[in-house]
Amino acid sequence: MSDHHDHYSDRDLQREVTELEHQSATAARLFDIRTIIGGLFVVYGIIVTIAGLTVSDADLDKAEGVNINLWTGLGMLALGLFFLVWLWLRPLAAPVPVPAPEEERPPSQ
Repeated sequence: MSDHHDHYSDRDLQREVTELEHQSATAARLFDIRTIIGGLFVVYGIIVTIAGLTVSDADLDKAEGVNINLWTGLGMLALGLFFLVWLWLRPLAAPVPVPAPEEERPPSQ
């Protein structure tokens, strides 16, 4: 094979590796556990808070006057927002490519 063909395929390979690294970093950020936990706690916190705001007097009497849904919902909202703010302040770093060990590297010409 000619040197031009080898150089072209090396460039293609490097481009594909760069694209895969970008996709991997995007997927890692998307599926960061803080996103999942924070999102779920915010959604459920909103639902439980609404249930606490629409509580009946009979339900309050059963809970000895404590609006447990309201307090639990607000706590869930706070926890969910904590996770999302943490994700926003400290996002995942892009993976750093690790160079191949010396014995695996092709000889330079």
